[in-house]
Amino acid sequence: MTLAIILVVFSVVALGVILRFALAHSLQISRDVSLKGQIEPIDVAAFRNLVDPDEEEYLRRRLLSGEFRTVQRKRLRAMAAYILTAWRNAGVLISIGQAAMTASDPSTVEAARQMVSDAILLRQNAALALCRIGVALAWPHSGLAAAPVLRGYER
Repeated sequence: MTLAIILVVFSVVALGVILRFALAHSLQISRDVSLKGQIEPIDVAAFRNLVDPDEEEYLRRRLLSGEFRTVQRKRLRAMAAYILTAWRNAGVLISIGQAAMTASDPSTVEAARQMVSDAILLRQNAALALCRIGVALAWPHSGLAAAPVLRGYER
């Protein structure tokens, strides 16, 4: 029974990630729209608090088991919202970087190439973190590692 639940949750999360990538590639950002204006700010301090293992341990000790699961699921949904915003921001940075690669200055081209590389890595980490969040939503007591997204976004 548990294996079936794990497979169903994993399948749903994987399908969501695949659909997300398919939509992102099919919807090209218009060059007429200011790409810089499409970046959404993220409260990194609040996100850091959400992924802090000490904070999770504090809540686990202070709350009853049922209350902890409820609070942890809300925290996981908030993490997912932050990660989706970072994922979208990375897409905008990829578009900006690709446009900057046409510059004549070699240092600008190299900086753009590095930015695109970092943004792609951020998107990969975000997809992995969303899968882990999907599993953690089913089992709030399981461990979660969304920290790679935080480190990548801060870079």
